[in-house]
Amino acid sequence: MNPLLGKLHPYPFERWRALTAGITPNPDLRPISLGIGEPRHATPAFIEASIRAAMPGLSVYPPTAGDPALRQACAAWMQRRYGVTVDAASQVLPVNGSREALFALAQTVLDPTERDAVVVCPNPFYQIYEGAALLGGASTVFANSDPARNFAPRWDQIDAATWARTRLVYVCSPGNPTGAVMPLDEWRTLFELSDRHGFVIASDECYSEIYFRDEAPLGGLQAALALGRPAFRNLVMLTSLSKRSNVPGLRAGFVAGDAAILKAFLLYRTYHGSAMSPLVQAASIAAWNDEAHVVDNRNLYRTKFAEVTPVLAAQLDVALPDAGFYLWAAVPSVDGQPGDDIAFGQQLLAQYNVAVLPGSLLAREAHGVNPGRGRIRMALVATTSECLEAAHRIAEFTSSYKASLR
Repeated sequence: MNPLLGKLHPYPFERWRALTAGITPNPDLRPISLGIGEPRHATPAFIEASIRAAMPGLSVYPPTAGDPALRQACAAWMQRRYGVTVDAASQVLPVNGSREALFALAQTVLDPTERDAVVVCPNPFYQIYEGAALLGGASTVFANSDPARNFAPRWDQIDAATWARTRLVYVCSPGNPTGAVMPLDEWRTLFELSDRHGFVIASDECYSEIYFRDEAPLGGLQAALALGRPAFRNLVMLTSLSKRSNVPGLRAGFVAGDAAILKAFLLYRTYHGSAMSPLVQAASIAAWNDEAHVVDNRNLYRTKFAEVTPVLAAQLDVALPDAGFYLWAAVPSVDGQPGDDIAFGQQLLAQYNVAVLPGSLLAREAHGVNPGRGRIRMALVATTSECLEAAHRIAEFTSSYKASLR
Protein backbone atom coordinates (compact mmCIF):
# COMPACT_ATOMS: atom_id res chain seq x y z
CA MET A 1 0.00 0.00 0.00
CA ASN A 2 1.05 3.57 -0.56
CA PRO A 3 2.58 4.62 2.78
CA LEU A 4 1.60 8.24 2.16
CA LEU A 5 -2.05 7.27 2.69
CA GLY A 6 -1.26 6.99 6.39
CA LYS A 7 -0.52 10.72 6.52
CA LEU A 8 -4.06 11.73 5.55
CA HIS A 9 -6.28 13.29 8.18
CA PRO A 10 -9.95 12.31 8.60
CA TYR A 11 -12.27 14.60 6.68
CA PRO A 12 -14.03 17.29 8.81
CA PHE A 13 -17.44 15.67 8.36
CA GLU A 14 -16.05 12.30 9.40
CA ARG A 15 -14.58 13.87 12.54
CA TRP A 16 -17.85 15.64 13.30
CA ARG A 17 -19.85 12.41 12.93
CA ALA A 18 -17.57 10.81 15.51
CA LEU A 19 -17.93 13.80 17.86
CA THR A 20 -21.74 13.67 17.63
CA ALA A 21 -22.20 9.89 17.54
CA GLY A 22 -23.59 9.75 21.07
CA ILE A 23 -25.95 12.70 20.71
CA THR A 24 -29.71 12.28 20.32
CA PRO A 25 -31.08 15.44 18.69
CA ASN A 26 -34.28 16.95 20.07
CA PRO A 27 -37.03 14.78 18.50
CA ASP A 28 -39.61 17.57 18.85
CA LEU A 29 -37.83 19.61 16.15
CA ARG A 30 -37.29 18.55 12.56
CA PRO A 31 -33.60 18.25 11.65
CA ILE A 32 -32.00 21.11 9.74
CA SER A 33 -28.46 20.79 8.43
CA LEU A 34 -26.28 23.80 7.71
CA GLY A 35 -23.18 21.65 7.85
CA ILE A 36 -22.43 20.57 4.29
CA GLY A 37 -21.87 23.04 1.46
CA GLU A 38 -24.00 21.18 -1.05
CA PRO A 39 -26.10 23.51 -3.24
CA ARG A 40 -29.79 22.68 -2.93
CA HIS A 41 -31.37 25.23 -5.25
CA ALA A 42 -33.07 23.69 -8.27
CA THR A 43 -30.96 22.63 -11.24
CA PRO A 44 -31.98 24.68 -14.30
CA ALA A 45 -34.27 22.71 -16.61
CA PHE A 46 -32.28 23.59 -19.73
CA ILE A 47 -29.19 21.85 -18.28
CA GLU A 48 -31.18 18.66 -17.70
CA ALA A 49 -32.58 18.91 -21.23
CA SER A 50 -29.09 19.26 -22.69
CA ILE A 51 -28.06 15.99 -21.03
CA ARG A 52 -31.02 14.15 -22.49
CA ALA A 53 -30.31 15.54 -25.94
CA ALA A 54 -26.69 14.40 -25.74
CA MET A 55 -27.43 10.72 -25.03
CA PRO A 56 -26.09 9.52 -28.41
CA GLY A 57 -22.67 10.74 -27.25
CA LEU A 58 -22.42 7.70 -24.98
CA SER A 59 -21.38 5.64 -28.01
CA VAL A 60 -17.95 7.32 -28.31
CA TYR A 61 -14.86 7.75 -26.14
CA PRO A 62 -14.43 11.41 -25.22
CA PRO A 63 -11.00 13.05 -25.60
CA THR A 64 -9.29 14.05 -22.36
CA ALA A 65 -8.77 17.57 -23.70
CA GLY A 66 -12.51 17.93 -24.15
CA ASP A 67 -14.57 18.97 -27.13
CA PRO A 68 -13.29 22.17 -28.78
CA ALA A 69 -16.78 23.65 -28.39
CA LEU A 70 -16.58 23.19 -24.62
CA ARG A 71 -13.13 24.75 -24.36
CA GLN A 72 -14.37 27.66 -26.47
CA ALA A 73 -17.45 28.09 -24.24
CA CYS A 74 -15.17 28.23 -21.17
CA ALA A 75 -12.86 30.75 -22.86
CA ALA A 76 -15.81 32.90 -23.93
CA TRP A 77 -17.13 32.92 -20.36
CA MET A 78 -13.70 34.03 -19.10
CA GLN A 79 -13.83 36.94 -21.53
CA ARG A 80 -17.35 37.97 -20.52
CA ARG A 81 -16.83 37.51 -16.80
CA TYR A 82 -13.28 38.77 -16.29
CA GLY A 83 -12.31 40.54 -19.49
CA VAL A 84 -9.53 37.96 -19.83
CA THR A 85 -8.58 36.39 -23.16
CA VAL A 86 -7.28 32.83 -23.05
CA ASP A 87 -6.43 30.50 -25.92
CA ALA A 88 -9.08 27.79 -25.87
CA ALA A 89 -6.69 25.25 -27.40
CA SER A 90 -3.73 25.66 -25.03
CA GLN A 91 -4.90 27.54 -21.92
CA VAL A 92 -8.19 25.81 -21.02
CA LEU A 93 -8.93 22.24 -19.92
CA PRO A 94 -12.29 20.81 -18.82
CA VAL A 95 -12.16 18.91 -15.52
CA ASN A 96 -14.51 16.67 -13.58
CA GLY A 97 -15.21 19.27 -10.92
CA SER A 98 -12.71 21.50 -9.16
CA ARG A 99 -12.10 18.96 -6.37
CA GLU A 100 -10.66 16.40 -8.77
CA ALA A 101 -8.56 19.05 -10.49
CA LEU A 102 -7.22 20.57 -7.27
CA PHE A 103 -5.91 17.15 -6.31
CA ALA A 104 -4.57 16.17 -9.72
CA LEU A 105 -2.82 19.49 -10.31
CA ALA A 106 -0.65 18.91 -7.25
CA GLN A 107 0.38 15.49 -8.59
CA THR A 108 1.43 17.20 -11.81
CA VAL A 109 3.35 20.04 -10.19
CA LEU A 110 5.10 18.22 -7.33
CA ASP A 111 8.25 16.14 -7.74
CA PRO A 112 7.73 13.06 -5.53
CA THR A 113 11.50 12.53 -5.29
CA GLU A 114 12.03 15.95 -3.70
CA ARG A 115 12.15 15.33 0.04
CA ASP A 116 11.65 18.83 1.40
CA ALA A 117 9.03 20.27 -0.97
CA VAL A 118 6.36 22.47 0.61
CA VAL A 119 2.77 23.29 -0.31
CA VAL A 120 1.36 26.44 1.30
CA CYS A 121 -2.35 26.51 2.15
CA PRO A 122 -4.67 29.08 3.68
CA ASN A 123 -5.93 28.17 7.15
CA PRO A 124 -8.85 27.31 7.54
CA PHE A 125 -8.90 25.48 4.24
CA TYR A 126 -10.54 22.96 1.94
CA GLN A 127 -9.00 19.67 3.01
CA ILE A 128 -8.30 18.50 -0.53
CA TYR A 129 -5.35 20.93 -0.57
CA GLU A 130 -3.67 19.12 2.29
CA GLY A 131 -4.42 15.64 0.98
CA ALA A 132 -3.11 16.52 -2.47
CA ALA A 133 0.11 17.85 -0.97
CA LEU A 134 0.70 14.84 1.28
CA LEU A 135 0.01 12.29 -1.44
CA GLY A 136 2.33 14.24 -3.71
CA GLY A 137 5.13 13.70 -1.21
CA ALA A 138 5.22 17.29 0.07
CA SER A 139 4.64 18.79 3.49
CA THR A 140 2.05 21.46 4.22
CA VAL A 141 2.60 24.89 5.72
CA PHE A 142 -0.32 27.12 6.64
CA ALA A 143 -1.00 30.84 6.38
CA ASN A 144 -3.59 31.66 9.04
CA SER A 145 -6.57 33.85 8.26
CA ASP A 146 -6.63 37.21 10.02
CA PRO A 147 -10.06 38.39 11.26
CA ALA A 148 -8.71 41.93 11.55
CA ARG A 149 -8.01 41.93 7.79
CA ASN A 150 -11.28 40.45 6.54
CA PHE A 151 -9.87 36.95 7.09
CA ALA A 152 -7.05 37.46 4.58
CA PRO A 153 -4.32 34.78 4.82
CA ARG A 154 -1.19 35.90 6.65
CA TRP A 155 1.31 35.19 3.88
CA ASP A 156 3.89 37.03 5.99
CA GLN A 157 3.81 34.15 8.47
CA ILE A 158 5.79 32.09 5.94
CA ASP A 159 9.53 32.71 6.27
CA ALA A 160 11.97 33.07 3.38
CA ALA A 161 13.51 29.63 3.87
CA THR A 162 10.07 28.03 3.59
CA TRP A 163 9.15 30.05 0.51
CA ALA A 164 12.35 28.78 -1.10
CA ARG A 165 11.10 25.19 -0.65
CA THR A 166 7.56 25.98 -1.78
CA ARG A 167 6.41 24.36 -5.01
CA LEU A 168 2.67 25.07 -4.89
CA VAL A 169 0.40 27.60 -3.18
CA TYR A 170 -3.33 27.10 -2.92
CA VAL A 171 -5.46 30.24 -2.93
CA CYS A 172 -9.20 30.14 -2.29
CA SER A 173 -10.97 33.35 -3.28
CA PRO A 174 -13.79 33.76 -2.43
CA GLY A 175 -12.69 31.78 0.58
CA ASN A 176 -14.11 28.66 2.16
CA PRO A 177 -15.24 29.10 4.93
CA THR A 178 -14.81 32.86 5.36
CA GLY A 179 -16.13 34.16 2.03
CA ALA A 180 -13.28 36.69 1.83
CA VAL A 181 -12.11 37.87 -1.60
CA MET A 182 -8.40 38.41 -2.16
CA PRO A 183 -7.67 42.00 -3.31
CA LEU A 184 -5.21 43.02 -5.99
CA ASP A 185 -2.44 43.98 -3.56
CA GLU A 186 -2.36 40.48 -2.10
CA TRP A 187 -2.19 39.01 -5.60
CA ARG A 188 0.76 41.31 -6.28
CA THR A 189 2.50 39.95 -3.18
CA LEU A 190 1.96 36.34 -4.24
CA PHE A 191 3.08 36.97 -7.82
CA GLU A 192 6.29 38.60 -6.59
CA LEU A 193 6.95 35.62 -4.31
CA SER A 194 6.22 33.21 -7.15
CA ASP A 195 8.64 35.04 -9.46
CA ARG A 196 11.31 34.91 -6.77
CA HIS A 197 10.88 31.26 -5.80
CA GLY A 198 9.26 29.65 -8.85
CA PHE A 199 6.21 28.08 -7.22
CA VAL A 200 2.87 27.50 -8.94
CA ILE A 201 -0.29 29.23 -7.70
CA ALA A 202 -3.55 27.26 -7.84
CA SER A 203 -6.46 29.67 -7.55
CA ASP A 204 -9.62 27.91 -6.37
CA GLU A 205 -12.51 30.11 -7.53
CA CYS A 206 -15.52 27.79 -7.26
CA TYR A 207 -17.56 30.34 -5.23
CA SER A 208 -16.93 33.27 -7.56
CA GLU A 209 -20.50 33.68 -8.83
CA ILE A 210 -22.27 34.00 -5.47
CA TYR A 211 -21.55 37.46 -4.13
CA PHE A 212 -23.32 40.25 -2.26
CA ARG A 213 -21.71 43.47 -3.42
CA ASP A 214 -22.11 45.28 -6.73
CA GLU A 215 -18.60 44.40 -7.87
CA ALA A 216 -17.96 40.77 -8.80
CA PRO A 217 -15.03 39.06 -7.03
CA LEU A 218 -11.60 39.52 -8.56
CA GLY A 219 -10.26 36.41 -10.28
CA GLY A 220 -6.67 35.19 -10.35
CA LEU A 221 -6.17 35.55 -14.11
CA GLN A 222 -7.93 38.91 -13.98
CA ALA A 223 -5.49 40.04 -11.29
CA ALA A 224 -2.54 38.80 -13.35
CA LEU A 225 -3.71 40.71 -16.41
CA ALA A 226 -4.18 43.89 -14.34
CA LEU A 227 -0.61 43.53 -13.09
CA GLY A 228 0.91 43.08 -16.54
CA ARG A 229 1.16 39.28 -16.58
CA PRO A 230 -0.83 38.26 -19.70
CA ALA A 231 0.95 34.89 -20.06
CA PHE A 232 -0.26 33.89 -16.55
CA ARG A 233 3.14 32.47 -15.67
CA ASN A 234 2.93 29.81 -12.93
CA LEU A 235 -0.79 30.52 -12.41
CA VAL A 236 -3.76 28.19 -12.86
CA MET A 237 -7.32 29.09 -11.93
CA LEU A 238 -9.88 26.39 -11.22
CA THR A 239 -13.63 26.82 -11.30
CA SER A 240 -16.76 24.72 -11.30
CA LEU A 241 -20.43 24.65 -12.21
CA SER A 242 -21.49 23.09 -8.89
CA LYS A 243 -22.24 26.33 -7.04
CA ARG A 244 -22.68 28.60 -10.05
CA SER A 245 -25.33 26.44 -11.72
CA ASN A 246 -26.58 24.20 -8.87
CA VAL A 247 -25.26 20.98 -10.39
CA PRO A 248 -22.96 19.42 -7.74
CA GLY A 249 -23.70 15.95 -9.09
CA LEU A 250 -22.60 16.89 -12.61
CA ARG A 251 -18.93 17.11 -11.57
CA ALA A 252 -17.98 19.69 -14.16
CA GLY A 253 -15.59 22.62 -14.30
CA PHE A 254 -12.47 23.82 -16.03
CA VAL A 255 -8.96 25.09 -15.39
CA ALA A 256 -7.23 27.92 -17.24
CA GLY A 257 -3.89 29.68 -17.15
CA ASP A 258 -0.23 28.98 -17.85
CA ALA A 259 -0.10 26.98 -21.11
CA ALA A 260 3.07 25.10 -20.11
CA ILE A 261 1.49 23.87 -16.90
CA LEU A 262 -1.73 22.89 -18.68
CA LYS A 263 0.26 20.91 -21.24
CA ALA A 264 1.81 18.85 -18.44
CA PHE A 265 -1.56 18.65 -16.67
CA LEU A 266 -3.18 17.25 -19.83
CA LEU A 267 -0.47 14.58 -20.05
CA TYR A 268 -1.11 13.56 -16.44
CA ARG A 269 -4.87 13.51 -16.96
CA THR A 270 -4.54 11.40 -20.12
CA TYR A 271 -2.99 8.62 -18.05
CA HIS A 272 -5.21 9.31 -15.05
CA GLY A 273 -8.37 8.61 -17.06
CA SER A 274 -9.99 12.00 -16.53
CA ALA A 275 -11.98 12.44 -19.74
CA MET A 276 -15.33 14.18 -19.24
CA SER A 277 -18.46 12.34 -20.36
CA PRO A 278 -20.01 13.73 -23.58
CA LEU A 279 -23.27 14.21 -21.66
CA VAL A 280 -21.52 16.33 -19.06
CA GLN A 281 -19.71 18.26 -21.77
CA ALA A 282 -23.01 19.08 -23.48
CA ALA A 283 -24.53 20.23 -20.19
CA SER A 284 -21.42 22.28 -19.45
CA ILE A 285 -21.55 24.08 -22.79
CA ALA A 286 -25.16 25.00 -22.14
CA ALA A 287 -24.41 26.19 -18.61
CA TRP A 288 -21.32 28.28 -19.42
CA ASN A 289 -23.16 29.93 -22.30
CA ASP A 290 -26.08 31.08 -20.14
CA GLU A 291 -25.87 33.80 -17.49
CA ALA A 292 -29.54 34.41 -16.69
CA HIS A 293 -29.79 31.38 -14.39
CA VAL A 294 -26.63 32.51 -12.57
CA VAL A 295 -28.12 35.93 -11.88
CA ASP A 296 -31.33 34.32 -10.60
CA ASN A 297 -29.34 32.00 -8.36
CA ARG A 298 -27.25 34.86 -6.99
CA ASN A 299 -30.40 36.83 -6.20
CA LEU A 300 -31.82 33.88 -4.27
CA TYR A 301 -28.72 33.83 -2.09
CA ARG A 302 -28.76 37.60 -1.66
CA THR A 303 -32.37 37.54 -0.46
CA LYS A 304 -31.67 34.62 1.85
CA PHE A 305 -28.57 36.14 3.43
CA ALA A 306 -30.32 39.50 3.85
CA GLU A 307 -33.04 37.81 5.89
CA VAL A 308 -30.96 35.29 7.82
CA THR A 309 -27.84 37.29 8.76
CA PRO A 310 -29.57 39.90 10.99
CA VAL A 311 -31.33 37.16 12.97
CA LEU A 312 -28.01 35.50 13.76
CA ALA A 313 -26.15 38.79 14.26
CA ALA A 314 -28.47 39.64 17.14
CA GLN A 315 -26.75 36.90 19.17
CA LEU A 316 -23.54 35.96 17.36
CA ASP A 317 -20.51 37.82 16.02
CA VAL A 318 -21.29 37.34 12.33
CA ALA A 319 -21.49 39.55 9.26
CA LEU A 320 -22.35 39.30 5.58
CA PRO A 321 -19.33 37.84 3.75
CA ASP A 322 -17.85 39.17 0.52
CA ALA A 323 -19.07 36.11 -1.36
CA GLY A 324 -19.89 32.39 -1.13
CA PHE A 325 -22.77 30.74 0.67
CA TYR A 326 -21.30 30.36 4.16
CA LEU A 327 -21.58 32.40 7.32
CA TRP A 328 -18.45 32.27 9.49
CA ALA A 329 -19.61 33.11 12.99
CA ALA A 330 -17.75 33.46 16.28
CA VAL A 331 -19.36 31.53 19.14
CA PRO A 332 -19.60 33.21 22.57
CA SER A 333 -16.17 33.73 24.08
CA VAL A 334 -15.05 32.94 27.61
CA ASP A 335 -12.88 35.45 29.49
CA GLY A 336 -11.78 37.01 26.23
CA GLN A 337 -10.65 33.68 24.77
CA PRO A 338 -12.21 31.97 21.71
CA GLY A 339 -15.29 29.97 22.63
CA ASP A 340 -15.62 26.21 22.41
CA ASP A 341 -16.95 25.63 18.90
CA ILE A 342 -17.16 21.85 19.44
CA ALA A 343 -19.28 22.12 22.58
CA PHE A 344 -21.43 24.82 20.98
CA GLY A 345 -22.14 22.64 17.94
CA GLN A 346 -22.83 19.54 20.03
CA GLN A 347 -25.29 21.31 22.33
CA LEU A 348 -27.00 23.07 19.43
CA LEU A 349 -27.56 19.72 17.73
CA ALA A 350 -28.82 18.07 20.93
CA GLN A 351 -31.17 20.85 22.00
CA TYR A 352 -32.33 22.40 18.71
CA ASN A 353 -31.62 19.72 16.05
CA VAL A 354 -29.57 22.07 13.90
CA ALA A 355 -26.26 20.87 12.47
CA VAL A 356 -23.39 23.29 11.83
CA LEU A 357 -19.69 22.60 11.33
CA PRO A 358 -17.23 23.64 14.05
CA GLY A 359 -14.51 25.85 12.63
CA SER A 360 -11.65 24.10 14.41
CA LEU A 361 -12.32 21.02 12.25
CA LEU A 362 -11.65 23.08 9.13
CA ALA A 363 -8.24 24.30 10.25
CA ARG A 364 -4.92 23.09 11.63
CA GLU A 365 -2.88 24.28 14.58
CA ALA A 366 -0.32 26.62 13.02
CA HIS A 367 1.79 29.48 14.37
CA GLY A 368 0.56 28.67 17.86
CA VAL A 369 -3.19 28.77 17.17
CA ASN A 370 -6.02 27.03 15.37
CA PRO A 371 -7.62 29.96 13.48
CA GLY A 372 -10.91 28.09 13.16
CA ARG A 373 -11.29 27.62 16.91
CA GLY A 374 -14.19 29.52 18.38
CA ARG A 375 -16.09 29.74 15.09
CA ILE A 376 -18.74 27.78 13.26
CA ARG A 377 -19.47 27.49 9.56
CA MET A 378 -23.09 27.64 8.45
CA ALA A 379 -23.93 26.71 4.86
CA LEU A 380 -27.06 28.58 3.78
CA VAL A 381 -27.83 26.21 0.94
CA ALA A 382 -31.40 25.20 1.77
CA THR A 383 -34.53 27.25 1.15
CA THR A 384 -34.87 30.68 2.75
CA SER A 385 -37.64 29.48 5.04
CA GLU A 386 -35.60 26.52 6.30
CA CYS A 387 -32.50 28.67 6.82
CA LEU A 388 -34.58 31.27 8.66
CA GLU A 389 -36.04 28.61 10.94
CA ALA A 390 -32.52 27.37 11.66
CA ALA A 391 -31.34 30.93 12.33
CA HIS A 392 -34.10 31.56 14.88
CA ARG A 393 -33.28 28.27 16.62
CA ILE A 394 -29.57 29.14 16.69
CA ALA A 395 -30.29 32.62 18.07
CA GLU A 396 -32.52 31.20 20.80
CA PHE A 397 -29.94 28.57 21.68
CA THR A 398 -27.12 31.13 21.72
CA SER A 399 -29.03 33.32 24.19
CA SER A 400 -29.32 30.45 26.66
CA TYR A 401 -25.76 29.30 25.93
CA LYS A 402 -24.43 32.75 26.86
CA ALA A 403 -26.35 32.63 30.11
CA SER A 404 -24.82 29.24 30.94
CA LEU A 405 -21.32 30.73 30.59
CA ARG A 406 -21.88 33.44 33.21
